Amino acid sequence: MISCSLVTMAANSAMLPSVQSNSPWFTDSAQRVMDKANLTTKTQAKNVILFVGDGMGISTLTAARIYQGQQITGNQGGEENALSFERFNHTALVKTYNTNQQTPDSAGTMTAIATGVKSKAGVLSVSDTSLRGNCLSSKGNELVTLVDLANAKGLSTGVVSTARITHATPAATYAHSPERNWEADSNLSNEAIANDCKDIAYQMVMRDKDHALSVALGGGRRAFIPNTVTDGENKNGSRKDGLDLTQAWLDNFDNAAYVWNKDDFDAIDVANTDHLLGLFNSSHMEYELDRANDVAGEPSLTEMTTKSIELLNKNDNGYLLIVESGRIDHAHHAGNAKRALMDAVELSNAVQAAYDNTNPEETLILVTADHSHVFTIAGYPKRGNPILGLVHDVDGNLSTALDGKPYTTLGYTNGPGAVIGQRDDLTSVDTQQNDFMQQALIPMGSETHAGEDISLHATGPGANLVKGVMEQNVIFHIINQAQSLGGTKY
Repeated sequence: MISCSLVTMAANSAMLPSVQSNSPWFTDSAQRVMDKANLTTKTQAKNVILFVGDGMGISTLTAARIYQGQQITGNQGGEENALSFERFNHTALVKTYNTNQQTPDSAGTMTAIATGVKSKAGVLSVSDTSLRGNCLSSKGNELVTLVDLANAKGLSTGVVSTARITHATPAATYAHSPERNWEADSNLSNEAIANDCKDIAYQMVMRDKDHALSVALGGGRRAFIPNTVTDGENKNGSRKDGLDLTQAWLDNFDNAAYVWNKDDFDAIDVANTDHLLGLFNSSHMEYELDRANDVAGEPSLTEMTTKSIELLNKNDNGYLLIVESGRIDHAHHAGNAKRALMDAVELSNAVQAAYDNTNPEETLILVTADHSHVFTIAGYPKRGNPILGLVHDVDGNLSTALDGKPYTTLGYTNGPGAVIGQRDDLTSVDTQQNDFMQQALIPMGSETHAGEDISLHATGPGANLVKGVMEQNVIFHIINQAQSLGGTKY
């Protein structure tokens, strides 16, 4: 039986010239719409995997899509490429402001995602009635997170990041703090100590057994070990209280393991490990571009995601896994587009691995960002022009600005690459080399976040709820409803 959609397309295509109706652009997009129209909707998810590309705004997605495509498509330009999650059937735009800032920070944005409540910049899963950096004001204002709810329901939980695992985005999922910088006890203020606020690393490890993370993988080892102790890379810890939280992890939980390098990570016996802590760098993990040069060896985001799924999947009740590509944000702050794009592409690889290693009938996969950056794609480069290169027009000629000098397709509104006085002549500069810093307009030591909407992509049970333009805190409610976590009062 021929569907109405097919009949309609056939009838309409008869009115179109063959150069139009037979074009792959036309037929591929028509098929895409029909595939969406024929979707069947299932709303309950056994598992949820939430990916967060820190700082992965729309312009970053576009540039990363082209960058990846130009590495793999040969004679084609890269523009027609799609990142793995851009093929998901459900997409929405998400507003990112904090309650006190038009342009947000990661603590406030991830608090919205993790708790369903928007809050201030700089605070982690406490309400905006708390004063930033004031311990006493946060008492009684702690917000229940998705991780808390999932654990209470008997689900396994995991948090993965290429940033420090105590950094704002991952920390908002499991910790409650009026100050995102309280990563170790040595960072606590005297007021925080007097009023018994605990640092973020302590909160992660010292959760009670019924609410413990099953997986925690990332950087930030220094916050977990004493300042009198050197780790495997001969770097000192930062804890003043003498606690070795890596040992506490092993002591607190049954069948627990701690690893700090890729060899030990690869050797983990998943079948006999129920709680896995991996801390692969004293601070943030390496950028994907530099990971191969890391002496100790670090797993990729894809490898950490795959291992996490393997371990979490042992729980028949299901799991919640939150994965952050944290260093997209850091590369943008440094005005270095190449590293940002490579980390965004690696996030796409990790999403694909998650999709390939889960049952799409029972796993909701969401991909979003916490905020964007003042990162631009400009000029009129020809199709296929290297996305990291100088702009060449459709005739292949090098484009120049009013100062007679060439310019790159990618740039920043502000940041460390700002031009002061005469602009450098980039004619003989390799703008695709690893450390090239794109030019910017306003001089700043660190490029800033931006305030426009970011995107949310979804597939699996509950993905139908992802549509339109939504507040960032709605993401919490989508996950809560899909997994019936009990965190919403109707």
